[in-house]
Amino acid sequence: MTRERLRYWFDNTMSKGTPALIGWLAVVSALLIAVVTLVAWPFADGLSPMRVAWMSLLRTLDPGTMGGDDGDSFFVLMMLVVTLGGIFIVSALVGVLSAGLDAKLDELRKGRSRVVEHGHTVVLGWSEEIFAVISELVKAKKSERKPVIAVLADRDKVQMEDELRARLGEIGGIRLVVRSGDPAEPSSLALVSPHAARSVLILSADDAELVKTLLALGSRRWAASGPSIIAAVADSGNLTAARIAGGPHAEVVDSQNLAARLVVQSCRQSGLSAVYTELLDFDGDEIYLWTERRLVGRRYGEALFAFGTATVIGLRLGGGRVALNPHSDTVIGENDQLILIAPDDSEIRPATAPPTVLTSAIRPPRAPGRAPARTLILGHNRRRGRIMRELGHHLLPGSEIHLVGPPAEGGALPPDVLVTAKQGDITDRATLEALNPGVYDQVIVLACDTYEPQKADARTMVTLLHLRDMDTGAAIVSEMNDERNRLLAQVAEADDFVVGGRLVSMLLTQLSENRHLGRVFDVLLAHDGPDIYLEPAENYLAPGATVTFATVIEAARQRGETAFGYRLSSESGTASHHGVRLNPPKSEPLAFRPGDQVVVLADR
Repeated sequence: MTRERLRYWFDNTMSKGTPALIGWLAVVSALLIAVVTLVAWPFADGLSPMRVAWMSLLRTLDPGTMGGDDGDSFFVLMMLVVTLGGIFIVSALVGVLSAGLDAKLDELRKGRSRVVEHGHTVVLGWSEEIFAVISELVKAKKSERKPVIAVLADRDKVQMEDELRARLGEIGGIRLVVRSGDPAEPSSLALVSPHAARSVLILSADDAELVKTLLALGSRRWAASGPSIIAAVADSGNLTAARIAGGPHAEVVDSQNLAARLVVQSCRQSGLSAVYTELLDFDGDEIYLWTERRLVGRRYGEALFAFGTATVIGLRLGGGRVALNPHSDTVIGENDQLILIAPDDSEIRPATAPPTVLTSAIRPPRAPGRAPARTLILGHNRRRGRIMRELGHHLLPGSEIHLVGPPAEGGALPPDVLVTAKQGDITDRATLEALNPGVYDQVIVLACDTYEPQKADARTMVTLLHLRDMDTGAAIVSEMNDERNRLLAQVAEADDFVVGGRLVSMLLTQLSENRHLGRVFDVLLAHDGPDIYLEPAENYLAPGATVTFATVIEAARQRGETAFGYRLSSESGTASHHGVRLNPPKSEPLAFRPGDQVVVLADR
């Protein structure tokens, strides 16, 4: 073996890390002991070679051992040599172990160890929405046993943990595991064990990175029941590519389209914002899919009264089609699932007895009155055209949309609706007063994308404060870019609904718990399906009558509607729920007052 090859071999063994270094120190120790034993044994006053070797080993490990050595001077000198060699070897060993321990701690700090869990939830990527997503996941998993949320992002692990701890605070019994790595890199992806996860949420500010992550996930071999993969694209044009990259396991939603739909649905009627928030978050009641064999062959109208702790609002048919508020005579098939609202899936229980229905208090059905509406849209961004198209589906002929900002694009004009536009500064009080916002039914304040996000949010808040001070009486919907600014702008008024990335995050969290809910929300937010309405309680029940909520459900059923809650006008200023209560007990006595409303699903 040449000197160069010998050095190459030595370098390779040294590069194998701490175990190799410890091995070399052991070899050097053995050689030192062997040499000293061979040299010192003839002068050991009759001691055996094994005894001399043992004495050398002890002096290598403990320099103090040679303090009692006597006998031949050369023998004592050799014991001194082996002791000095031992000091060097032990010092080197301590240094190697210390360096190895530091390297291991540094590796752990970087978050490069593999998560060994099963049935956990994985969050890939980092964006402002991650705090809202994890906050909702914590609420959703309170009923689970030892739940785990694993986060993988291309950032420093300690920095991510500090930010999550500062923004989320106490998260109860949820174990939050953070790992550092590129989610689009297969080797980093393996750190969070996505194959063993229940669901995977992808949060990315860039659609290109999102598609790469979906491709990385799609290249893995999944079991037949692999995890649900949930993601949202920021640009509608990338939706098709993302769905192709994600494959059959992925549920990819269009965040721009979703935000536009939520704006439109929330501004249709005062108080609807609180209903949609209640359905999307995990604080109160949520939507669940439920299989109930005892109801197979029964009619939908009968299923409305079948649960004591849940309210039925529709069916997911065997082929996957969603039917919200189906006809009362629809027969429930063997493969159909009930769509219901409940506080938690662990609390869904059949009714122990039929609820009391006071039929004498039910008023005869009458056609609801509708009139053309006037809408004021302040500001401009890339979602405005989509909002106008969605809004146009809900407006009657003769309605008006007035814009403050650039003129509307030709393809965005709703049919039979007057659209006008004028330029102006939406933060200027005089400009807003000249618009006379009190004559409008709805006011939409858009976050202008010509400004950077924080500046745009500041302008939106200024406009919103002016409108509140002017007491317009209209339903106001505002957009925010940053969740923290949304919290600043939110006040105890259901009309002042601020739509931000938080609502999109809420929906993604709902889909992570059950991806089939995506179709339910798609139908719920679509313009051509049943919509949620807040109707005066006196349209359903005789004024002053004390009834049960089961009576309200029956009154709505006779009109071809599904009732699932109510709103009390006396509590509309309560910040936590704005007077809205979904899924009340069916036997609870109710006495509605003037101004109270019933929450119903109806096709109109």
